[in-house]
Amino acid sequence: VIPREANEFELGKAMYYIIMVLTAITWQLLNVGIVGVISYTSALFYGILTSVLVPFTGVAAVIFYHESFTGLKGMALALCLWGFCSYFYGEYKMMSKKVINNGNPETIEIDENEPKRLNGHGQP
Repeated sequence: VIPREANEFELGKAMYYIIMVLTAITWQLLNVGIVGVISYTSALFYGILTSVLVPFTGVAAVIFYHESFTGLKGMALALCLWGFCSYFYGEYKMMSKKVINNGNPETIEIDENEPKRLNGHGQP
């Protein structure tokens, strides 16, 4: 099928194979980048990063393919940016807690995992 598609490609057979090779290299680099992001940060951060990039694909389609920018695309963009900002605000608050507690992660972990009492007495 690939040789037939290459023969029918508008820009020529050589250009078809060049595009195929560049696409394969790009996908390989993308996958290495994904593994790097997950290794050096977290899978949660990768998920948030991906969710932010999805609506930008819609914006790129509006710019390059002259699609209409609907309210649905605008709402998706706003919600993804809001989630992205919320994640970084949470990370900022966590880092500021570490600075206040002299960088002692055990103190933060104990505070976060301590059961909450309803009225300050008795069992949680």
